[in-house]
Amino acid sequence: MEWRDSISVDPAVCHGKACIRRTRVMVSVVLDNLAAGLTPEQVVETYPSLTATSVRAAIAYAGELAKERVVAFSTHPS
Repeated sequence: MEWRDSISVDPAVCHGKACIRRTRVMVSVVLDNLAAGLTPEQVVETYPSLTATSVRAAIAYAGELAKERVVAFSTHPS
């Protein structure tokens, strides 16, 4: 699966945020739902315009972004 086939960025759609192609569902919304504990199947049920493939594409897109940037954080609790 190539995530580029399922993700689009268009300045005229959702303020240029990455979205699932041919929808207005932002990749960040998909990832937030997964992070909150929803399964990919539940995300698709919540957003019927999505497919299992588009959910996997959102994850792959996030993985690609994570390769490009380091987020600093403390490994010790405050």
